[in-house]
Amino acid sequence: MTQLSSHAPVTRFAWWKPLLFLAVVVIGLWYVKWQPYYGKAFTAAETHSIGKSILANAADSPWRAALDYAMVYFLAVWKAAVLGVILGSLVQVLIPRAWLLRLMGTGLGLPGMMCSCCAAPVTAGLRQSQVSSGAAMAFWLANPLLNPATLIFMGFVLGWNFAAIRLVAGLMMVLGIAWLVQRSVPDQAVAAPVIPARDEQPFLTRWLRVMWRLFCNTIPLYIVAVLLLGAARVWLFPHADGAVGNTLFWVMLMAIAGCLFVIPTAAEIPIVQTMMLAGMGVAPALALLVTLPAVSVPSLLMLHRAFPARALWIALIGVAGSGMLLGVLALWLA
Repeated sequence: MTQLSSHAPVTRFAWWKPLLFLAVVVIGLWYVKWQPYYGKAFTAAETHSIGKSILANAADSPWRAALDYAMVYFLAVWKAAVLGVILGSLVQVLIPRAWLLRLMGTGLGLPGMMCSCCAAPVTAGLRQSQVSSGAAMAFWLANPLLNPATLIFMGFVLGWNFAAIRLVAGLMMVLGIAWLVQRSVPDQAVAAPVIPARDEQPFLTRWLRVMWRLFCNTIPLYIVAVLLLGAARVWLFPHADGAVGNTLFWVMLMAIAGCLFVIPTAAEIPIVQTMMLAGMGVAPALALLVTLPAVSVPSLLMLHRAFPARALWIALIGVAGSGMLLGVLALWLA
């Protein structure tokens, strides 16, 4: 009697990995985003404010201004930044790449509610797991632009007309820029460095290796860029020196400044509220509302290894152009 035996190893799918990732996502987002924003929504409804502008009280010395802004900024975002690095590393070791290849980034970006910098490590992790450039770009832009909590805050503070414009413009920006990136940058040309799975190694060892690499590729540049922008904020947003008029010049200037500067989640709302009280027109205000949260110098630098320069330039120019177009449309309809 002949027995046929196969010595090929049988690979069993480890369901605990995606379940663990889902648990970390839900618990992390509940602690960092969902639970705090729930209470903040009631505050916005009652007071029509979510706090003072993060640009207020700029110091005279650029270096003092840099340190002051960095302190306020990192106190506001450090939890989300840590969560972003954790999720960006876990997605590479817990989620099967076959699942991620079918990822649709826009929808998955909505519950994240992260600013562009905190979403950058997750986006970098998705690219290293071979998610398409268009889907990863959509995920990155959808987090700040289509944040449902921010839209609710905006409705209570600035008015529901502003929230509706932001929603429509944000959706068009996310889909349009992601489509341009996908069409203009072939995936084989943007493939980020891939870390071998090494399933024979313990999970903790692989995760720590991936997380350390992700940290080194994103966080040091992030810190330096925030400090430099903190020093330059007086020149980027000169609202303390006079009113920002409702003109094409200010629309273009605010659109460009919004693409460069870095803010925490929803900080564009008190910034625009304060500047409008100081005399800024509606057109430059709308330009700021769509450019400030979408991209920034730090978030672009954090993704310099995940996307080629061409893809990041498309994102930057696309966001700036969208802000200018929205502002010009507001001027034309005024």
